[in-house]
Amino acid sequence: MRSLVRHSVLPLTLVIVGAAAVVGDAARETHAAGSSGRGGFGKSGEPGQSQLGQDQDLPATGPAEDGNAYTPRRSEEDARIGAVFEKDDHGAHFCTASVVRSPGRNMLITAAHCAFDADSGQPLNDLVFAPGYRNGDEPTGLWKVSKVVVDDRWTRSQDEDLDVAFLVLDQKDGRNIQDLLGGNTLGTDRGFDNKVEVTGYPTSRDTPISCQNRTTKFSDTQLRIQCTHLEDGTSGSPWLTDYDPKSHTGTVIGVLGGHQGGGDKDDVSYAAYFSDDIAKLYRRAQDED
Repeated sequence: MRSLVRHSVLPLTLVIVGAAAVVGDAARETHAAGSSGRGGFGKSGEPGQSQLGQDQDLPATGPAEDGNAYTPRRSEEDARIGAVFEKDDHGAHFCTASVVRSPGRNMLITAAHCAFDADSGQPLNDLVFAPGYRNGDEPTGLWKVSKVVVDDRWTRSQDEDLDVAFLVLDQKDGRNIQDLLGGNTLGTDRGFDNKVEVTGYPTSRDTPISCQNRTTKFSDTQLRIQCTHLEDGTSGSPWLTDYDPKSHTGTVIGVLGGHQGGGDKDDVSYAAYFSDDIAKLYRRAQDED
């Protein structure tokens, strides 16, 4: 893991590269988290290098005890969480994303380090999303990412407190992803003690894993959770609370990332606290959707 370095950053800029957009905020002092998911930073995997066939023996029934991962049954709740690939699904999935509600009805949330290549200074413009992915089955197919929206402080210094990205999708067959799968709401300033479920796609598995536990405070800007088997590929996994089966909606209060790119141990993970900075980024992303 690269050491953390402090940087000063420049004011808000709007950068558009090809089909991808990067949106930023005003400057403040930040600290670096490292490189992008393309190179396997934090808990992102290495795209294109499949490690399938190494599934761990996890429970396949109901949720295990708090803090223990299990293989979830297919559900409406998990159908809007999916694996992130580059270009197509021929290589390995290397990050996780999920549908978040937006006026344009075509938006995902994930970790910034999954969607921006810090080495080149460019957003990743070849990402595709497979919601509900299991054993090669893609219930609603692959969805192409058209825009990547991250804070400018992330693009310049990989500020771990801003390790969040919103991804705008192209329509598929004339339809929006939220119309098909619904979406979760974004929750900001929810405090540090929340019961959440984290669902993600380890690169070593061809099925998702889930884990439930309470979050704790790691710092004023970072959440922490103890959950087993949250390994490479789970970067960007939503931390979901308050799921209501009647409205079919939960609230995302974090995504796996932030400190150390999500953590350097499989059983301890982090997420940037969703403060007003993330709320502002979400509103800017809506302008791109």
